[in-house]
Amino acid sequence: MISEKEIWDVLEEVKDPEIPKVSIVEMGIITDVKVSDKNFVNIKMTPTFAGCPAVNYMRDDIILKVSKLPVSGIDVEVSFDVQWNTNMITERGRELLKESHFALPQKHNGLVQIEMLTNVECPFCNSKNTTLKSSFGPTQCRAIHYCNNCLQSFEQFKPV
Repeated sequence: MISEKEIWDVLEEVKDPEIPKVSIVEMGIITDVKVSDKNFVNIKMTPTFAGCPAVNYMRDDIILKVSKLPVSGIDVEVSFDVQWNTNMITERGRELLKESHFALPQKHNGLVQIEMLTNVECPFCNSKNTTLKSSFGPTQCRAIHYCNNCLQSFEQFKPV
């Protein structure tokens, strides 16, 4: 019998296609794993945004990696029962995002305020002397900032 822990361990190998250093587990995208007594695996995932273009890629990668285990079948359900938010990023995920030069979203209690998008620390030099250049980055979940100290532009994961 395969264990849920074995499935979670394999899911750690599935990387976010836009940030290949960070797994989908570390991003908080996987919200549930169940294994039946017949080794059928059910996985629930919640993308960072409803229109996330990487959903099918992530689903295919999950199936590819989990199917290497002795399972009888795999169902990967995209679910919005649990709405993804940036508090779901694990501490390890936050470390890897910073290593990848992303500004981290501030933790919140469900209330996201504009200061959380404009008051951002530079991931290169840790200065707070930064400017929001565009709240629209290369994907819906990111914004573009500029550091007035080290003169680097950088992306921030928007707090949601």
